[in-house]
Amino acid sequence: MEQILIFLITGAVAGILAGLFGVGGGLIMVPALAFVLPGLDVPKSVYMQVAIGTSLAVIAVTSISSTLAHHRRSGVEWRVFARFAPGLAVGAVLGAFVADMLSGPTLKRIVGIGACLVSVQMAIKSFAHAGTEPAHGTRPHAGELAGVGGVIGLLSAVVGIGGGSLTVPYLSWRGLPVQRAVGTAAACGVPIAWAGAAGFVVSGLDASGIPAPHLGYISLAAFLGIAVASVSCAPLGAHLAHRLSPRVLKQLFALLLAGVGLRMLLA
Repeated sequence: MEQILIFLITGAVAGILAGLFGVGGGLIMVPALAFVLPGLDVPKSVYMQVAIGTSLAVIAVTSISSTLAHHRRSGVEWRVFARFAPGLAVGAVLGAFVADMLSGPTLKRIVGIGACLVSVQMAIKSFAHAGTEPAHGTRPHAGELAGVGGVIGLLSAVVGIGGGSLTVPYLSWRGLPVQRAVGTAAACGVPIAWAGAAGFVVSGLDASGIPAPHLGYISLAAFLGIAVASVSCAPLGAHLAHRLSPRVLKQLFALLLAGVGLRMLLA
């Protein structure tokens, strides 16, 4: 009962913050799980793999509803997505096996560095002049999308995120208007999360000591509790977001991620 309560609280916080800041929640769920899993008898040797795999499993569910919402607003470039998806999926599977080979402390540092880098990115954007658009290049070709997708998929799976913080800047730089870049990035989170979660299932089949029920590196109890609570609480975060300016939101999120990243690097 205590475990379920912890997962529900983690999911509620992740959902509120995801709705508030417009992120998939991976950079919130992974650190949160990394803090609570060792106290729930998850071995220290694999707790980071469980945190990342479970985060991707939750994103696999939530990314579908996000994609549908953007699709209803004609915000997804499906032709770009179709060329991007294979590389994203292959990279995400490889990322899961890379994570399986890394130690818990190493993964923790990688997640911490990732959080700090995204916080810097968000801080820079928050101080950019309103209305300034990035210079648009030519639309990317299929070969480029496959290659870049592989890199984004691998990095996203290692850190346990849906990849939006990497995909949006790239697609915007390569010619997509920012709204369609965001919508297409949401769709790109589907192959990353599903392929990455599948990779963590397979790579964790021989893992021992993980409390039941689990599927490879995915804690089913954490997945269920976090998924239900995050989906339920995300609208509250979205409601709060409309009461704050976008610039203030980015600055608050940058501070949050900086704190999380430094905590994981120094703990």
